Amino acid sequence: MGKIAFVFPGQGSQSVGMGQDLYTNHPAAKSYYDRANEALGFSLSDLIFEGPEDQLKITYHTQPALLTTSIACLEAFKAAGITPDYVAGHSLGEYSALVAAGVLGFEDAVRTVRARGEFMEQAVPGGLGAMAAVLGAERAALAELCSAITSGGSVVELANVNCPGQIVVSGSQEGVAAVVERCKEAGAKRAIPLEVSGPFHSSLMKPASERLAEVLASVEMSDAAVPVVANVTARPVTQPSDIRGLLVEQVYSPVLWEDTIAYLIGQGVDTFIELGSGTVLAGLIKKIDKTVKTVSIGSLEALEKYMQEVHNHANG
Repeated sequence: MGKIAFVFPGQGSQSVGMGQDLYTNHPAAKSYYDRANEALGFSLSDLIFEGPEDQLKITYHTQPALLTTSIACLEAFKAAGITPDYVAGHSLGEYSALVAAGVLGFEDAVRTVRARGEFMEQAVPGGLGAMAAVLGAERAALAELCSAITSGGSVVELANVNCPGQIVVSGSQEGVAAVVERCKEAGAKRAIPLEVSGPFHSSLMKPASERLAEVLASVEMSDAAVPVVANVTARPVTQPSDIRGLLVEQVYSPVLWEDTIAYLIGQGVDTFIELGSGTVLAGLIKKIDKTVKTVSIGSLEALEKYMQEVHNHANG
């Protein structure tokens, strides 16, 4: 029997209206949106379901919105009676994974990611940082190019190692522009500047990580009920003391998503269930290994379709 991992999406997967059908039709899922509203002191659910999109895209709104939607999807999915052997999340999604593993309470997680979003927004003045997706480059060659540009005085680093041929770089406006211009030196086909509000997962985020460390120090955490594979190390963690440190590092370190999925496949995981908005992670996972099964549960329709498949399978 193969193993199962639950995976949770990060920023960029959000969309206005996400999870609304679960909110309307699934009382247990609805309760998470209500709890998030109460924890934050404003109607996050109105913003999620009605927009406007430019408000939902603000980092400190996006993060609690995605986390709430992921946990609502997880709650609805519990009806399938499937438990994971591992959990993991992409960047912000790591917090959803920690809620799923019983490390963080839901309200604590919502308030923490709201603060994390604020700190990330404030770490670098607008217009000074940037990110770009580099397609077709080898990781080592791209890391070398970034290092050469950084030593020339313009910081740029690997931020998200997503899948073979897709790596996001992050850093100063000049550093990222230089990578976009010179990416072919690293064997890339092209590089696409991303619409983001800051240089996430780069060393320029250190000020945000220091502020986040203070918040995390006072948040209660329990041992993980299932191993959480951390972005920073692509290895499992279960102890709160390790988890706190890795969440602080995660703000300014690359998200090793490709390595995370490779590790999980190496542990015998052959089914990945993406819980939350969109299908970004399922797409990346298929690019890492097209033989594994991926399922994206982000809506009532997707959930019902999956339940029907399970039912049909059980009844031969």
